[in-house]
Amino acid sequence: MSFKITILGSSGALPVYGRHPSAQLVEIQSRFFLVDCGEAAQMQLMRFGASYHRINHIFISHLHGDHYLGLMGLIFTMHLQRRAADLHVYSHRGLDEIITTQLRYSRSAPSFRIVFHRLEKDAQGVIYEDDAITVETIPLVHKIRSSGFLFKEKPKPRRVDKTRLPQGLLIRQVAGLKRGDDVVDDAGNILYRNADLTLPPRRSRSYAYCSDTAYVERIAEQIKGVDILYHEATFTMDDEPRARETLHSTAAHAATIALKADAGKLVLGHFSARYKELEPILDEARRIFPEAHLALEGVEFSIAE
Repeated sequence: MSFKITILGSSGALPVYGRHPSAQLVEIQSRFFLVDCGEAAQMQLMRFGASYHRINHIFISHLHGDHYLGLMGLIFTMHLQRRAADLHVYSHRGLDEIITTQLRYSRSAPSFRIVFHRLEKDAQGVIYEDDAITVETIPLVHKIRSSGFLFKEKPKPRRVDKTRLPQGLLIRQVAGLKRGDDVVDDAGNILYRNADLTLPPRRSRSYAYCSDTAYVERIAEQIKGVDILYHEATFTMDDEPRARETLHSTAAHAATIALKADAGKLVLGHFSARYKELEPILDEARRIFPEAHLALEGVEFSIAE
């Protein structure tokens, strides 16, 4: 079952050097989520062959323009192509007003319902849940209200070992094996022990998205053991005073969070326009956390089961 992150945009405030503002497509078990929606996000989705019609949930980290200005274009395209399914948008307060104002003055009524979910300031909690995954907010520290997002698979069922499965078991008995139950007769006597017929469940995977934020050590506690961490690396330590001033992070800050969180992999993004070449950012991070990578547009990061 898939767990994949596609980088659509990784630039900071400005689209420069062929880099676009923040946007990512997260695919988990055939569910598609858009995380931030910077300028030209829909063009990037088309460019990399991703179907925006399969996106039902969009998570906006904060209301600086480089993280949401692509949203109206995407909404209008969905409308023009007669989307019918509800679109759920998660953000801090204000985005609902921004969108409805544009719709009102353009005299547009989308062909689908937009459902707004307001994120609470400095709150950590589950904002989306289905039978397979949860998404929870990660409180960040920035000039305005800002949240990261932690995507986690729920514990998976045990796997039935078909090579040892007796013939004649009922569907409910097989379902019980996946839940960890033994096979019993009507009197409750054990016919087959679960451990004899099943294999351990596949591991549950996780992904943390931490965009615009100052260095905050408590992030590492919430995302402990995450498979992949995306963390903004707007600056290098040479520009650390600028990072403090703007409440952003350096590559070393991002790597330190990854190290403290015992992350499997670190993906660096949100690069300042002052860096045409990104190798200094990557080198700085790898001195602290060797499994660091650049969020280059079009690159896919997959998590194996």
